[in-house]
Amino acid sequence: MKRSFIILILSTVLLGGCKKYLDVNKDPNNPVDVQEALILAPSEVNISDNVLGGNAAINVQYFVQTIAPNQENPGNWSYQLFNNYFDGDWTAFYVSGLSNLKILNDKAEASGKSNYAAIAKILSAYVLGTATDLWGDVPYSQAFQGDKNFIPAYDTQEEIYNAVQDLLAKGIADIEKAGVIVPGGDDYFYSGDMDKWKKLAYTLQARYFMHLTKAPGHSAAAQADKALLALNNAMQSNDDDLKFLYEGINTWGQAFDPISTAVLSSTFVNKLKTTGDPRLPKLVKKAEGTGEYNGRTVGDPVGSLDEYSYPSDWVAGTGAANYIVTYNEALFLKAEATFIKSGAAAAAPIYIQGIQSHFLKLGFDTASVAVKDYINSRSLSDGNAIQRIMEEKSIANFLNIENFTDWRRTGYPAITKVNGALSDIPRRILYPESERLSNVQPQQAAKITDRMWWDTP
Repeated sequence: MKRSFIILILSTVLLGGCKKYLDVNKDPNNPVDVQEALILAPSEVNISDNVLGGNAAINVQYFVQTIAPNQENPGNWSYQLFNNYFDGDWTAFYVSGLSNLKILNDKAEASGKSNYAAIAKILSAYVLGTATDLWGDVPYSQAFQGDKNFIPAYDTQEEIYNAVQDLLAKGIADIEKAGVIVPGGDDYFYSGDMDKWKKLAYTLQARYFMHLTKAPGHSAAAQADKALLALNNAMQSNDDDLKFLYEGINTWGQAFDPISTAVLSSTFVNKLKTTGDPRLPKLVKKAEGTGEYNGRTVGDPVGSLDEYSYPSDWVAGTGAANYIVTYNEALFLKAEATFIKSGAAAAAPIYIQGIQSHFLKLGFDTASVAVKDYINSRSLSDGNAIQRIMEEKSIANFLNIENFTDWRRTGYPAITKVNGALSDIPRRILYPESERLSNVQPQQAAKITDRMWWDTP
């Protein structure tokens, strides 16, 4: 009887517990509502892995001739592109990226967590700005409505740029609310340092202002004024960089895996060699088979992989970081804007500071003879300022997707189409096949050589 009584009590407790705590209609492995911290962390991983370092970003490196696969033509590298190549990128930008960030923002606003809301808006601005610079017109104002609208119309690129600036301004305003709750370990970028998030927002404001120096209805002088105003509150040192630290191999280490056959392009390697840039060994490995710095030229006969150079361990080795937005960029933006407003003499000290900050990041002594001689050889004049600023910015932004936008809007660093090219150098990527099938829009007929709204000759 005693044993039966105990079993009866346990059964009652367990059944009562099940009735109180177990809902068989909820799958604990697939929650539909989670804390902000559980949205932020994977969103940041997605931005580093798939926005900065994903498939679209790799294709962009073919266009600006930083990467050259050790394969015969034709291929992506000779501008043979198909819409389905970019299906995964659209998912990374819209599903893993913007959709989740909207959920994060809405949830944070509803719960009064203004710092999480600020981060969601700032990261949304970065992802949305990157998306429009790759595709042009994209969905935004009618997007993210679930079953209420499966076929959102595309906003114009001008409208998207306005939305980007609006997100950044509202993100800054959220930070200024000085909310008590801040992220911690779930913020892989800044560990909840809201001062750094605020500097990032101002840096991105300047970036997107400067993108429009040639856009219809905008003037270079007005855009430079806006950028310089934002830069007063932007990144102030290399410590402010938006970067993702990897314990293992970062996305560029994976991109240059031998299976991919990707190696560095002769265009990039030879540029560093020709100018005697001391950063060459810090950014580039010597070819294992020759002991020389040797990039590959697209269209040449296929060689052995050990004949070519790869990125250095600082760029793509174990523990290397992905640099997403940097203080170097802020300085080169300021140099460009200052040149537009006041000429080369006024821009030169800022330009030099931009070069020096990158040397410092790589561990150089900027007082060394080698660094001084190099900087002296790269002096600015009114005739070469934009060229030199963009050339140096592209080195400091090595493998960054932003270099593609800078080339389109300025023409620098100067490149010519690769051997065996199937078209002129692409100025955009194609809309994904998945989007063309599920949400037919007229903009999807765009060709890779079509210019965007801001990309004027």
